[in-house]
Amino acid sequence: MAKILILYYSRTDNTRQMAEAVAEGARQAGVETTVSDVENCALEQLLEYDGIIAGSPTYYGIVAGALKDFFDRSVKYHGKLEGKVGGAFSSSGVLGGGNETTVLSILQIMLVHGMVVQGQSKGNHYGVVAVKAPDESARQECRLLGQRVAQLAAKLFG
Repeated sequence: MAKILILYYSRTDNTRQMAEAVAEGARQAGVETTVSDVENCALEQLLEYDGIIAGSPTYYGIVAGALKDFFDRSVKYHGKLEGKVGGAFSSSGVLGGGNETTVLSILQIMLVHGMVVQGQSKGNHYGVVAVKAPDESARQECRLLGQRVAQLAAKLFG
């Protein structure tokens, strides 16, 4: 059975809510799922999972410092995440607040690690975004992100 880690940083609880919805979708796809705040996740845990979905609030158009620091320290495992499945999500305070650039910055980190990232032809192409607390539409998109990453991880690591 494939295993997915949903890793996030959340100061206002909005990104945590998104992480829970992502996990719900991944579980519905039949994979083992762990949700962890980045501040409570050990770097070596990255090695235990077939997929990693990371979420961050948008700060100045990029990923929050706590998540960026975590991934900066993951250089210790450079090359060991290759082939794992990745995905990203973000929240911001306003429409046009930099959500998409935040998602792309997370995906860039994953691609440098050699991870596999699946886009989406409809809707949120790069990853899920929400303005403030996720509404039901954003929660549904989060569940779909979790399902898509879980299904791809199951195909690759089943």
